[in-house]
Amino acid sequence: MAGSAFGPDITFLGVPRCDLDDKSSYADADVVILGAPLDGGTNYRAGTRFGPSALRQACYLPQDGSRPSLALRVDGLKDLKVYDAGDVTLYSGNIEAAVKNIEEDVYKIASSGAIPIILGGDHTIAWPDHTGVARHHGFGKVSMIHFDAHADTGDISQGSLIGHGTPMRRLIESGALRGDRFLQLGLRGYWPDEPVLEWMAQQRIRSYEMTEIVARGLEDCLTEAFDIATDECEGVFLSVDIDVCDPGCAPGTGTPEPGGFTARQLLDTVRRICYELPVLGIDVVEVSPPYDHADITALLGNRVVLEAVSAIARRRRDQAQGTRWDPTQPLLAGRGFDEQMRLITEGEEARRRGEGGKPHHHHH
Repeated sequence: MAGSAFGPDITFLGVPRCDLDDKSSYADADVVILGAPLDGGTNYRAGTRFGPSALRQACYLPQDGSRPSLALRVDGLKDLKVYDAGDVTLYSGNIEAAVKNIEEDVYKIASSGAIPIILGGDHTIAWPDHTGVARHHGFGKVSMIHFDAHADTGDISQGSLIGHGTPMRRLIESGALRGDRFLQLGLRGYWPDEPVLEWMAQQRIRSYEMTEIVARGLEDCLTEAFDIATDECEGVFLSVDIDVCDPGCAPGTGTPEPGGFTARQLLDTVRRICYELPVLGIDVVEVSPPYDHADITALLGNRVVLEAVSAIARRRRDQAQGTRWDPTQPLLAGRGFDEQMRLITEGEEARRRGEGGKPHHHHH
């Protein structure tokens, strides 16, 4: 049974464990969380091997396997069957073997019918993560929405085909991911160079750089991306590089690039994707605790996972009940106090219409 490779042997916020070698331990799972503590693919500052441990425990509330969402009115960790399979057994220095092991474990989860949520690790893992899901649902059948400051479409990085600057090229070259069903949001800065951009254009990748997102508005860009992502595909893989956020919101990452999303924008967007689209897999990568301040980045990454799980839970509940989540609803709407207000208001309206609500006795 794989526990946590680095740090205390804990599960994500205290959800129950499962063992990927014992199918019965996750036969009823809706979601299985898996740690992939690989940082052998980083080309600058490492430390993401400590990401899974930090993401599992970054929270000020009890590690009790329950998190009722104020906004979505579900408890994702309770309403869905969520298990934690521990960390993939890997040696960060043997990247070829590591990506094989990650792919196999993700495939076990996807083929069981559950949604894998992989805690990184550096972005190298997106290649085996998406491939493991695509092996189950069909190569070319799983689109990807990718949040990142960087395109990750390089070809060879320091002599290696495998690394955190190249996973998206490996995915597209392998056929697991269609180039024209690969959507990137949040790109900015000073990489990649022209030859890589040319290759991306040939693959018909749709990349939304921050300037376009700001000029057009994030919501419009997302709506457009959603149409592409659901066309001729079974569902979507969501890959979240925490450096899509501004370093002010996510300092603990290997290659910070100023000018990114706010934490609020990232959480709202992840919620919208997981509520509106059929999500088949998720990874949250590039949280590097050694570079973090006051756990800011780990806390955000933890909330990305919770937001996703809560939105999936709400999507399933609404589908089952024929209801629709209303983001404009006040927090206390429909709760105890509100019922009294309704009766009072009805009484007022009746009086106004002269239907003789409660008579008023005027005491002089």
